[in-house]
Formats: sequence, C-alpha cells, structure tokens
Amino acid sequence: MASTVALDRALLRSAIQDEYTEVAACPWKGFHFHTGRFLAGRLGYPAERVAALPDRAVESFAGVGNPFSWGDLAPGEHVLDLGSGAGFDALLAARMVGRAGHVLGIDMTPAMVAKARANAELLGLANAEFREGYLESLPVADASIDVVISNGVINLCPDKAAALAEAFRVLRPGGRLQIADIVVGLAVPEEAKQDIALWTG
Repeated sequence: MASTVALDRALLRSAIQDEYTEVAACPWKGFHFHTGRFLAGRLGYPAERVAALPDRAVESFAGVGNPFSWGDLAPGEHVLDLGSGAGFDALLAARMVGRAGHVLGIDMTPAMVAKARANAELLGLANAEFREGYLESLPVADASIDVVISNGVINLCPDKAAALAEAFRVLRPGGRLQIADIVVGLAVPEEAKQDIALWTG
C-alpha cells in the first residue's frame, strides 16, 4: 500500500540532504546521533575490520546497527547498499565479496556519494560503485542483486512500501535482505508524521 503521509517530500529530502551533507563534511561536529569508529564499535562491527580502514572511510559512518550481523557476504556476490552514505558498509562489503563480486551503493546526498567514491578510490576497491538515487526508484536493473543491505535509511523514506518493493524488484530469485533500521512499535500521531524536524531528528 502506498504511503498516505501528508508530507512535502521535496522539503523532507532537502532537509535530510542538508543534514547528511554536514555529516560528510564535518563528522566531528557533533550531531544528535553518534558517528565514526566509536559508533561502529558500539554496534558490534569486528574491531579488526574497522581498524583496517583509514579514518576518512569511517568518520562519516552514521548507522543504527550492523547489517552483517545477519551473516558475512560470500565471494562473488553482487550487493546493493541502500542509502550508502560515505560508503562504510559498502566498503566492508566490497572486501568481503572480493574482485569477483560487486557492490553498488545508492544515496540521494551528492556530498556522501562523492565521499564514498573517494573512499573506494583511496582503498583501491574497483568493485565498489556509487550512484545518486532514491530508494523508492532505484537506478538498478531487475533481478541483478544477490544481497540488499541497508543501515538506518529506510526509516527516512516516507513511502517505505515503495522502497521495499524496489529492493525486492532488484533481488535475484533466492536473494536476501540484510537490513539494520529503526522500527517504531506504537502508532505515530498524524501531526508527528508531518513534522520534518522529527524525521531528520
């Protein structure tokens, strides 16, 4: 079912982009959420994997969980990272799948896409690619992905059903989702749904 939230989606997307442009440029600034190595440790990422990445590749990480807690990726798999940010999860994924695999990150914030591309180049990961796009209309071919990962981004989509439908569209038969996100277990008042400050906060 399509979302019925009465919300200016262009304004919401602009507010989210503004927030995460700052996370890309000034991750040490201090936000209402944690970032970087501290957060990765708190969320249970293996210390040796995080330590193997340079600061630039970790500093703008702002997830809510660890999508790899559902299991590591296999060599040769094709992976899609929804809302890839500066590329932290995508870079870890690219190392897991190896040269025979491929990781594609999609993010709607140009500053994050640019930083993710620079991070992949810094690490020499030719199997990691990043594109601008929206989760509700992915620039990805049908049935082309083995694993869809995401970390704290679907909750920012006003039409979550469309985002999940797109994820299923691009998955190959037998493919899987490995998602970490925030779920609200209680009904959200209509006025709260329309408050962009609550979406970004």
